[in-house]
Amino acid sequence: MTGAAFFVLLVIGVPIGIVLSLAAVVFILWTGNGLLLNSYGLQMFSALNNFGLLAIPLFILIGELMNGAGITQRLVRLAATFIGAVRGGLAYINLIANMMVASILGSATAQIAMMSQVMVPEMEKEGYKREFATAVTAFGGLLGPIIPPSIVFVVYAVLAQVAVRDMLVAGILPGLILTALFIGTIAFLGIWHSYPRGQKVTWPDRWMAVRKALPMLSIPAVIIGTILGGFGSPTEAAALGALCAALLGFITRTLKLSELPKILLRTGINSALVLFLVAAAGVFSWVLVFGQVPQAAAAWIQTVATSPAGFMLLVLVMLLLVGTVIDGIPGLIMVVPILLPIATEVYGIHPVHFGVVVSINLILGLLSPPVGIGLYVAASVARVSPLKVFRVAVPFFIVTCCVLVLLALVPSISLFFLDP
Repeated sequence: MTGAAFFVLLVIGVPIGIVLSLAAVVFILWTGNGLLLNSYGLQMFSALNNFGLLAIPLFILIGELMNGAGITQRLVRLAATFIGAVRGGLAYINLIANMMVASILGSATAQIAMMSQVMVPEMEKEGYKREFATAVTAFGGLLGPIIPPSIVFVVYAVLAQVAVRDMLVAGILPGLILTALFIGTIAFLGIWHSYPRGQKVTWPDRWMAVRKALPMLSIPAVIIGTILGGFGSPTEAAALGALCAALLGFITRTLKLSELPKILLRTGINSALVLFLVAAAGVFSWVLVFGQVPQAAAAWIQTVATSPAGFMLLVLVMLLLVGTVIDGIPGLIMVVPILLPIATEVYGIHPVHFGVVVSINLILGLLSPPVGIGLYVAASVARVSPLKVFRVAVPFFIVTCCVLVLLALVPSISLFFLDP
């Protein structure tokens, strides 16, 4: 009954947070357990009663401040100074700029929308096809939730009850590997399609771009340095990063005091959307445990996957299908309460390693048909067909799938920077 209500509500287009909340209510009414209904509100509050969740609105605030202060454009110009006149130079610039922005923003959809506005017109002006420029920008946005800070990793850490710091640190090496392979893909495509060369940059121009962008790089330096150095929690690092972004905006006079109310309002609205999902997930997970759904799922999966590697490969296929129709964070909220106990208790998989694989897998769904929210955002901003964008993006999609398989089978990659 609960499953039927869940899928019906999902199919007719009800927002996923409301779907989770109503599905939990349907289960409670179906069982006729009044005690569960009395505890409904308490469970929603308990899901939000976590210090680590404060990092979410702070990371969102950093992104809004960065965008309002024009930091993105300075980072793009900085990336251009490192490329020079190589074939496909502007595509490299796009990807490196995405990596720099990812170290500050932490949200794939927001990053894809922002960078599509900046990079697609520039690449088209230099002779690149619009769909290729959109594809590079979209898959560059995939780095947002992987390279710290990452809202997706914060949500997973809260759901899995692991340290937020460990999740953020675990994303560093996978993010760098994915960036390197994307660069290799662009190099191959640049030779194959004879993409135009980038513009030569003189040393005085390089120095000017570095000097203008150097203060902006203090934001990721403060965030990552605070976390890795053990000087503060990810939440405290996010607060320092937001302070740095605001101060830089005011000092450089690119951020006006009159813009702050709008920035704070957008931050509040976006934070509320994410946190409501977390609260709804708390109730839904509580109901799943009461209904012994994880136990039933574990019994079925054990008949299919007889080893940790087999389980991880099965999860990759399942979550790629889930990710194509459900956004990253809602998908995470749905599957983690069911799959995490199986991964850790039955197969002995490290929860941080599992979290990195699951998160990246679901994020890939943002760029996969038939729904692919990130794909549609990029295509909408660039005014091009989503199907054309995906056709061009197939090499990047294949590379991401290969990285996912590697991460699933080699846990040491995700756990490389964690304390032994």
